[in-house]
Amino acid sequence: MTFHHILNILSGQNGSSASLELDLEHYVVPAPATSALVYAANLTATPRSLNRTKVFSGTDGSTSMSSPSKDGHAPNDRPAAVKDMEVIIPDPARVPSSSGVVESKSMVNSSSLQKQDSHRGLLVDRGVGSPRLVKSPSTSTFTLDTKPDSDTKNMMPAAAGAVAAAAISDQMLGPKEDRHLAIVLVGLPARGKTFTAAKLTRYLRWLGHDTKHFNVGKYRRLKHGTNQSADFFRGDNPEGMEARNEVAALAMEDMIVWMQEGGQVGIFDATNSTRGRRNMLTEMAEGKCKIIFLETICNDPNIIERNIRLKVQQSPDYAEVPDFEAGYRDFKSRLDNYEKVYEPVEEGSYIKMIDMVSGHGGQIQVNNISGYLPGRIVFFLVNTHLTPRPILLTRHGESLDNVRGRIGGDTVLSEAGEVYAKKLAKFVEKRLKNEKAASIWTSTLQRTVLTASPIAGFPKIQWRALDEINAGVCDGMTYEEIKKNMPEEYESRKNDKLRYRYPRGESYLDVIQRLEPVIIELERQRAPVVVISHQAVLRALYAYFADRPLNEIPHIEMPLHTIIEIQMGVTGVHEKRYKLM
Repeated sequence: MTFHHILNILSGQNGSSASLELDLEHYVVPAPATSALVYAANLTATPRSLNRTKVFSGTDGSTSMSSPSKDGHAPNDRPAAVKDMEVIIPDPARVPSSSGVVESKSMVNSSSLQKQDSHRGLLVDRGVGSPRLVKSPSTSTFTLDTKPDSDTKNMMPAAAGAVAAAAISDQMLGPKEDRHLAIVLVGLPARGKTFTAAKLTRYLRWLGHDTKHFNVGKYRRLKHGTNQSADFFRGDNPEGMEARNEVAALAMEDMIVWMQEGGQVGIFDATNSTRGRRNMLTEMAEGKCKIIFLETICNDPNIIERNIRLKVQQSPDYAEVPDFEAGYRDFKSRLDNYEKVYEPVEEGSYIKMIDMVSGHGGQIQVNNISGYLPGRIVFFLVNTHLTPRPILLTRHGESLDNVRGRIGGDTVLSEAGEVYAKKLAKFVEKRLKNEKAASIWTSTLQRTVLTASPIAGFPKIQWRALDEINAGVCDGMTYEEIKKNMPEEYESRKNDKLRYRYPRGESYLDVIQRLEPVIIELERQRAPVVVISHQAVLRALYAYFADRPLNEIPHIEMPLHTIIEIQMGVTGVHEKRYKLM
């Protein structure tokens, strides 16, 4: 469709006013193959131990067990920052339906982290780029250990600002095992453990923490097959219990080995529903990593029933069971077997999520939680839920600087950009016509505000955190001008777009850090949100939902005049794309 044809349609020529009523499906374009929905447990770490020969030396599970300390407890030299605290989460108030513009004051400018020497110290640097911005005489170097130690390899996150400072503090002041964190899920089946684990893994990876999700069910299926009946999960079945403890020990062993190779946060996903199982995991982790139990509790029979049906539909355990009702009855029997032996967590460091999945209130209980990263995890969990709702991501309409090939700036829209703003308004009106609580989020730059201006009937909120990446002294230049006048900067950016920071500007890691409050608020929302922002910012936001690695973020395609619809819900994240022009 040509630009002039679009103008004719919008002006009432070459068609009636009804032409403004978009056929949404007509504009659907293929989404990237990486966005296909996959059963969450299948996205977890590949079991390495099951690929080794002679893993099992006997039937007592001793192969994977480590010896406990004399007192049976992991050392902890730091006092708990939070103990026996209970947070009551009220039912969130609905988004105001009134229109108007509110400016968020949320903006963080933070420094990226560069590793100076994996054996001798850690340097918090200003980023990759001009020699003028590299280490000054006042730069502080923190020496951790003068001896080569495999534990120091890759132990720092590729994150920035407060994350880097907290990581250095934790590693200098805390016990050795605090360098690695194991989040051990606890809960009955169909309580949302795997989806909670997947969301937490995605969040921590996006922040720059090397995080892996280990699913014990995946180990069990590889070792014992997918055709295990409910009897396999009985508490009075010694062979079944031994087999399940065996694969749990193998998964824990793999996680610890991965941490020793440089991994930082392991998410250990299983029911772990007895104190005996949790004691086994605690003994294995002693002196190697810090364990926090994350227990998910749900008392809503409707949610449990929905989750059971989804489990039977999606789990590989029932892929070869053609009769849904037979699979349903078997899973209900499996659930009954777990309920008979279930022991709630009352030991160690733990987080309890009670009736949190619906987003309609609930409780978070935390015990013996300390440190920056555990605190961030609690904050994230407080704000997450599984209420289905769409999030629409789109760049602003084409601007005059887009036409000129100039980066940054704050220009108005081009003629094509104005056409897109009108088409976007019609799209939003049709797509969200029954969503009275939806809202429109823009940056503070006029090209996003102008793109949102034709949209009526929804409140509009400006976020400074959604402003485009700050190009510093390169603002307003073309890439050819940067290449000609600042060749060192051009090459530095070309070599490492993720960490490169424009002189007096930002890097992609900086953008990720300032977008964290936006992600938290998007997770908290129960109504649809339309985010109108900029290429670098939307790359970072999209990478969070699509679980894309950090180093891919600067290279994600984010075309103009295209809407990316992210559908969040209990089955994971779906993606649909509409190209309006």
